[in-house]
Order: sequence, then structure tokens, then C-alpha cells
Amino acid sequence: MSRSVDKPPRKLNDQDFSLRPMLEEDLPKVMGIERLAYPYPWSERIFRDCLAAHYSCWVAEKKDEMLGHAVLTVAAGESHILNVCVSPAAQGIGLGRLFVAHLLEVAAARRANTVFLEVRPSNKVAYQLYVSMGFNEVGHRKNYYPAESGKEDALIMALVL
Repeated sequence: MSRSVDKPPRKLNDQDFSLRPMLEEDLPKVMGIERLAYPYPWSERIFRDCLAAHYSCWVAEKKDEMLGHAVLTVAAGESHILNVCVSPAAQGIGLGRLFVAHLLEVAAARRANTVFLEVRPSNKVAYQLYVSMGFNEVGHRKNYYPAESGKEDALIMALVL
């Protein structure tokens, strides 16, 4: 029996945390995690725009504590993972992998053929996660990310579903 991808899973990996769709009232907590996790976080406006555009936006919670968030868009047979962010306090427990697995399930259910994402070359943990989940490097974007010393390139990765 398959579940709808628009409904959160009951439990993930037998852990006491679950995914659910992101709501506008989650944005203060989402922004708190975003600012803790990234030196160059997304703005609240970007998250508001993603919600308004009906992107697939998710949060992970353990009891009443928010642990992270993820954003995916699907259009014209392609999907793009735009953001996967795990609170520094919750990193290393497999939540990033669970987010990506869920986003791949959503993309497949919405009939995407390919999932794309960008990652910083300096983000070795994320890069290794994506490779371990079947993503391949397909290109790069020059000077894509802000960085301490100006700009950092982005590696473009793709997974054919």
C-alpha cells in the first residue's frame, strides 16, 4: 500500500521524528535553523515565495522541536532540490538522507524524470551524501555561491529517476 506524498510519513527510520509540509507559521523556526546552519542563509522572502508558488516544502520535527527543512520544485518533467537544511544539533543522524529520499519520492510521484541540485564543492558531507544516493556530477556554475573570499562555484548534480 503506498501513501500519498502530500501526507507526511508516520515515522522515519524508527526514529522519533517525522516530516510534514512546511507552513507559513513555521518560518521563524525555519529561519532560525537556516541562520545556524549556513553562513549565507536564504531569506525569509525566498521561503515565502516557495510556499506561495506551491513548491514541495517540508519540515522535520522531533516531538515539538524542528530539526530541519527541505524544498523541492517539479515542473516539465524535471525536479530541482533547492534546499536541504538540518540543524547543526541534529546533523549526523541521517536526517539529510531521509529528506533527500523523501524529495526523490515526491519528484517521482509528480512524474519528474530527472532531479537536479547544486552543491558547494566545499560541502564535502553533502556532496558524498548525494553521490551515495546515486547523483552524478553533470556540470558546474561559475561563481554561484557567496563565499568569504568572493564567490564559490556550484557543482550541478543529477539523478535520473
